[in-house]
Amino acid sequence: MGIFRRGTKKTSTELSPALTAADGGVSNAQDITEKGGATTAPPPPAKALRRGGPFDRAEVEGLAGRLDLGALWLTGAPGMELRLEVEDESQNVVGVTAVLGESAVQLQAFAAPRSEGIWDDIRTEIAASITSQGGTADKTSGPLGAELRAQMPGQGPDGRTVFSPVRFIGVDGPRWFLRAVLSGQAAVDESAASTLLDVVKATVVVRGDEAMAPRELLSLKLPDQPDPAGMSAEEMAADGSDGAFADGSPGQGAPALDDLKPFERGPEITEIH
Repeated sequence: MGIFRRGTKKTSTELSPALTAADGGVSNAQDITEKGGATTAPPPPAKALRRGGPFDRAEVEGLAGRLDLGALWLTGAPGMELRLEVEDESQNVVGVTAVLGESAVQLQAFAAPRSEGIWDDIRTEIAASITSQGGTADKTSGPLGAELRAQMPGQGPDGRTVFSPVRFIGVDGPRWFLRAVLSGQAAVDESAASTLLDVVKATVVVRGDEAMAPRELLSLKLPDQPDPAGMSAEEMAADGSDGAFADGSPGQGAPALDDLKPFERGPEITEIH
């Protein structure tokens, strides 16, 4: 069972324990044949963590160099590619994966209750799903709080079982939940994960005002890519390119769109049961 493979994903408004991923993502160069655990540590307080991002739309004044994908505004990094994940049946964009070298991070945003977060429950469900398939899932602490470091079982070229490391990160925001899934080298190497984690932290979630059921996927869209050379200084300022946040503090210096390679449509995604 590989984490990247092609198939058809049934339409669903629920974030199920089943794992979704693009089959066109980075193949894992760190497959291992032995299960390993991670030391569990209590996560830092969630409110303190989100001061450094990811951000809610109400916390920023404009795009500030980010790419508008609807429910998610993303930054770039030199050499990074973005891949849209499109549901086969509906042709809806259901996720975005940023690829940098031998590492990748998949981002998806979901509706959440106004009164409480859902990451604790989601993390428990994902862990149960992985262990039921023979893998391991360890709850630990990271720069964005509680996370899950898992070993996904799969079949190697010689027919033997191998385990691919995957790192699940969740952030509860105001009426939204952002899930980031690190794979490839970033799942096991902190230095490889660093730039992608910066992308996650700089992400802006646009929840919208419409009523939505908890765990319903927030809508993504194809990006508009205006030519910066054809924009006046006034247009760039109106677009929020000064990077200022709503409280008047300077922005995080989101990289320009030139740091992103051309956007490409990724493969359809598959639920892995």
